Amino acid sequence: MSHRVLVVDDERDMCEMLTSGLRHRGYAAEWRTSAAQALQRLTENPTEVLVADLNMPETDGVELCRRVAASHPDVPVIVITAFGSLETAVAAIRAGAYDFITKPIEIEALALAVERAIQHRELRREVTRLRKAVSEARRFGDILGDSDPLKRVYSLIESVASSDSTVLITGESGTGKELVAHALHDRSARREGPFAAINCAAMSESLLESELFGHVRGAFTDAKESRAGLFVRGRGGTVFLDELGEMPKNMQAKLLRVLETRTVLPVGSDTEIPIDIRIVAATNRDLESEIEEGRFRADLYFRVNVIRIEMPPLRARGNDVLLLAQEFIDRAAARAGKPVVGLSAKAAERLLAYSWPGNVRELQNAVEHAVALTGYENIMPDDLPERIRDHRSSHVLVAADDPSQFLTMAEVERRYVLRVLEASGGNKTLAAKILGFDRRTMYRKLQRYAGGQLDVPDDS
Repeated sequence: MSHRVLVVDDERDMCEMLTSGLRHRGYAAEWRTSAAQALQRLTENPTEVLVADLNMPETDGVELCRRVAASHPDVPVIVITAFGSLETAVAAIRAGAYDFITKPIEIEALALAVERAIQHRELRREVTRLRKAVSEARRFGDILGDSDPLKRVYSLIESVASSDSTVLITGESGTGKELVAHALHDRSARREGPFAAINCAAMSESLLESELFGHVRGAFTDAKESRAGLFVRGRGGTVFLDELGEMPKNMQAKLLRVLETRTVLPVGSDTEIPIDIRIVAATNRDLESEIEEGRFRADLYFRVNVIRIEMPPLRARGNDVLLLAQEFIDRAAARAGKPVVGLSAKAAERLLAYSWPGNVRELQNAVEHAVALTGYENIMPDDLPERIRDHRSSHVLVAADDPSQFLTMAEVERRYVLRVLEASGGNKTLAAKILGFDRRTMYRKLQRYAGGQLDVPDDS
């Protein structure tokens, strides 16, 4: 469908020349000889771009720009001005015009300006659509997205939030596992109680034990007074154990006892304290592989894996990337005080093509980087971090006409297995399930294909 352009100039010959030139370049162009006629035509027939002369009797181009901006804000206006009348052109821009060109008019220059105006209009409409989608998108607390994988997460949250069963949230780093934990707590009967969180990878074993179980005065050198641990302080609420897969083996045994007895023994004490908490744990590790490799206790795994919620990686969430990017743009622009409103079409393509190994956290970082750098109202590809801007999608199989370019089946399998493992975020259990391998077969193939560089056991 041809783009619709309306030309308005009080000189009929000029109107006919410009519309003829635009029609020869594929535009559905028509003309009017007064601002009043142009405004009436805009009301009667949707128009994508208005080209208007600045010097017209009765209503000049500047006033026309004001009226169009007020009544048809989605129609960009290109004003035509005589050379040397740039002050008037600037006034028109301030009145709402998108661009200006000077006489004598070259049709190629006009066509280029019209094309830019159409792209500008489409970008503004896309920003409006994205902002509307962000406001209407289903949310669970701070979780945002409408993709099918995320809808399955929402459904699980709704189903299990009211239960007191232990929940294990799995998924790659940066996917939003803590947001799921908060959503579970906020929808549970314990929502009036505390939400107590701890990162099991962020402290030494002795400090972790004291933080979780508490200690009595004199239990160790710096224990000048007794202190309740997280399990006691979280009474009536939810305790979130982040990075559970990093917990030392000795601490795993103590956590297992807490789950079995619902009591804690503070460091240095002989008296166990009953607790009333719901435990939600999260890990980015493949715990089944960790069990195989002797780094995680199987009995603890079965205790925490009562209900499992798998957070999908960002690369599996389709257009959620753009929804999230728009949300982050709005936040970053507000903080920076910059008039950045959205993404250019090319920047959006780059975001969708990138694989996001760092997931939502990496996307937020990239958007904040782009907002800080851009000098435009829409983020351009050059504003994005280099790794995203220059990313090229990898292809496991390549179509070829030269027989010498074809791969052996062994090489095809090698590339495919390693690509599935990469897409699974290194989760060997998930990769084996996708490929239809049992775990031992998966380990043998990885050991062979990775040349011993992957940390997998040799089960052959």
